[in-house]
Amino acid sequence: MKSPKKLNKLKLAFITGATKGIGRSTAITFANAGWDLILLSRNLHLMEKLKSELLTTKSKISLVKCDLSNPLEIEHCVKRAIDKFGCPSVLINNAGCAFNGPLVEMDLKQWEQIIQINLTSVFQICSSVVPQMRKKGGLVINVSSHASYNVFPQWGAYCVSKSALTMFTKCLREEERSNSIKACTITLGSVNTPLWDSESINSDFDRTSMLSSSQVSDTILYMAQQPESQLIEDLILMPSGGAF
Repeated sequence: MKSPKKLNKLKLAFITGATKGIGRSTAITFANAGWDLILLSRNLHLMEKLKSELLTTKSKISLVKCDLSNPLEIEHCVKRAIDKFGCPSVLINNAGCAFNGPLVEMDLKQWEQIIQINLTSVFQICSSVVPQMRKKGGLVINVSSHASYNVFPQWGAYCVSKSALTMFTKCLREEERSNSIKACTITLGSVNTPLWDSESINSDFDRTSMLSSSQVSDTILYMAQQPESQLIEDLILMPSGGAF
């Protein structure tokens, strides 16, 4: 029997959707904990602003401009980033989007966009990163939602995308186990992020009881810092007041 490969000791995290909400908070939390970062977003200005805010942490912050809604950009951007900045020890697929509306009345372009960003982009990023991780091992953390197993009317496409993401993660975990690559999900209840402020979401309600982005990012760091001998396959984090 072959001895298992050791996991990469390099503390380098690759975070998608890094300029707002959970992604931004995760970047701050990881930098404060001494991690170097590769940040990916379509908004270079906001990434540069975040990078300047993190200068005091003395972490190395590298930026990748990429629009995950465009499948033709992803492979080139991610591979170029790995060649330039190195292979991450932890990949955090955080970027996501949502639309409200009846499922079968949704515009095809909206359907395709939510599937592309919430699911297909994760597949594409993993297809570039995971083969490089095999050299030293690593961890993939996919940010999911309790909509992956609960039905929410008007959120059908989002539910479908997150449910598929959960199964994708399980399949990836089993296929890459022998390569010392771990894959897990953090399954979240409602989180108070700028997502709720987008024009595509009807969010005229009190958001104070939601989880905060910092609560989520602290939990993601906890998952990333587990010892090599164990894995949190899925961590469910909900507001104490329940879901809505």
